[in-house]
Amino acid sequence: MSAPAPRPSYAAFLRIPHTRHTFTAALIGRLSYGMVSLAVMLSVTEATGSYAAAGTVMALFGATSVLLSPVRAALIDRHGPRRALIPMASLYATLLATLATAAWRPGTPAPALGALAVTAGACTPPLGPTVRALWGEVIEDNRVLQRAYSLDGIAEEILFVSGPLLVGAVVQFAPPAAALALCALLVWAGTLAFVLSPAVAGRPAVTKPVARTVRRFRDGRALLQPVVVAAGVGLSVGAVDLLVMAYATRHHHGNDVVAWVLAALSLGSALGGLLNGAVDWRTPARARLPLLAGGLGLALAAAGLAPGLGTLTVAVACAGFFVAPALTTSYLIADEAAPPGRRTQAGAWVNTAVNAGSASGTAGVGLLVGHLPLGLCFALSGTVAVAAGLLSVRQAGPRPRGARGTARPAPDGPQSHSGPQAQRSSQHG
Repeated sequence: MSAPAPRPSYAAFLRIPHTRHTFTAALIGRLSYGMVSLAVMLSVTEATGSYAAAGTVMALFGATSVLLSPVRAALIDRHGPRRALIPMASLYATLLATLATAAWRPGTPAPALGALAVTAGACTPPLGPTVRALWGEVIEDNRVLQRAYSLDGIAEEILFVSGPLLVGAVVQFAPPAAALALCALLVWAGTLAFVLSPAVAGRPAVTKPVARTVRRFRDGRALLQPVVVAAGVGLSVGAVDLLVMAYATRHHHGNDVVAWVLAALSLGSALGGLLNGAVDWRTPARARLPLLAGGLGLALAAAGLAPGLGTLTVAVACAGFFVAPALTTSYLIADEAAPPGRRTQAGAWVNTAVNAGSASGTAGVGLLVGHLPLGLCFALSGTVAVAAGLLSVRQAGPRPRGARGTARPAPDGPQSHSGPQAQRSSQHG
């Protein structure tokens, strides 16, 4: 009787050849995404003197960046990361630098800034989906792949907390447009280092789509569950920022309190992601996903009952505990559902769902928070996550054949490789 295989650790992922270099390079580029929203907002506000103009420009930038993500991901799947990402990142960085130059001094017309922002958003490189797609090709053991995705989610939480802090540091001694220029430099340098890594260099383009119509139909049905849950998680978490701000205002707390409560959300998410990645789950991912969404929803509903700031912080941290595991599991399911040559697109649909859901959640709760009790608003935001989990149960189909064991066979067709390759990362941005 053979001894059971030892449980892999996070270090097992980092020991795979070229993963550390590739992962670090992608994180440098993705740090730009943690900074760019605040940098654009501050730059346009200073250039135009109008918060309304800044909000409109930011909304247009975010809309083109999020909604066109699957289209850009399809270009990467079709032409390969090197041929698609380098022109995309170069154009995006150039447009951000141009926007920074235009906003450096006050007086630039808002329509001109808006046009630059919309064009830049349309070119945003989907580094997140590309990185995760690469790990799906490089890693044969499902347990190691789970740890890779969890580590990616934790790193993303850190980037989206540290990004605004970096912008704040830059504007202490330079105009906000300087932070926007730094975003351009980071995304270009990080993307270049990523695509030049040996892991990415060997990943070919898709040259012959097989059974395109049938595959698209099957992929669409298989992707419904992770996309529905990702949208629900995005809607719920997108409401939290404004709800916490409203709570602080109604209880006469300062704005610094908001930052601490939201930091607790990120800390809870990071801890949940670490634990999720460390456990060898016996329950299938499609069965776990609705439970994770339900846990998030119940924790948010409980946050609405918090009598004081301490209990609110604990409840929000508990809600965060389910965020990274839910998104990581969604990406894993999407990767399993994707046929060879469509992994980046599958991850991009999940990424688009969570980002679009987050924006919609913020806008929706903004309409409700002035008319309904705050506790009810928390409960409604949690109900969205619970409903998404319940709805996703009906979308959970049979597990793909490649997901049954701990080792996954290399994909058939033009994307099969014997050496390491590149993965896809989310853009959350």
